Amino acid sequence: MKITYLGHATLSIETQGKTIIVDPFITGNELAKNIDINALKANYILLTHAHGDHILDVEAIAKNTGANIISNFEIVNHFEAKGIKGHPMNHGGTWQFDFGKLHMVNAIHTSSFPDGSYGGNPAGFVLETANHKVYIAGDTALTYDMKLIPMVIGKLDLAILPVGDNFTMGTESAIIASDFVECDKILGCHFDTFGYIKIDHKAAVKKFADKDKDLILLEIGGVIEL
Repeated sequence: MKITYLGHATLSIETQGKTIIVDPFITGNELAKNIDINALKANYILLTHAHGDHILDVEAIAKNTGANIISNFEIVNHFEAKGIKGHPMNHGGTWQFDFGKLHMVNAIHTSSFPDGSYGGNPAGFVLETANHKVYIAGDTALTYDMKLIPMVIGKLDLAILPVGDNFTMGTESAIIASDFVECDKILGCHFDTFGYIKIDHKAAVKKFADKDKDLILLEIGGVIEL
């Protein structure tokens, strides 16, 4: 599995011969100006919630690639009305796709489209393939429900957690979240994009290291392989 960080909470995940783009917010992110959305490949676009900083580039990427949306019922309906195919899910559901299983799990946040219309409930996902299990938390507060993930789904290889604070968990809560999901290898996201969520990288990495955990903060365009 190859995971490329595209800035903010946007990821490209290549697994089982398929590519999944998570929460595409690129053209509105000055820090990601070197990423060309027209060059991205995608079979699927996975959306955790409806906020503009997670769905801005959905239509452009779907138009370029023919990718299908995977998200909650309301978000899929929204994009299907625009002619983009989708697969709706809801909390507690699991579906076997051609790239692996997706488990939709709880997240504590808000979810509305940029025009203020209802975007359904926010969510996280666990991506399970034959070789790996990866938790994509989405935008969330620390929640005790995270303890259910290893209990129900099993041992994780990686947890992708927001660490920018203010709108989501910060580093201290993310450390506790990593305890809850029983995973000490963390890929940080949702940081630095704008003033409210700028973080001190060295301090954040040290906080995790002091707890014998590995926090990975990739440069935009950086890659991690499992």
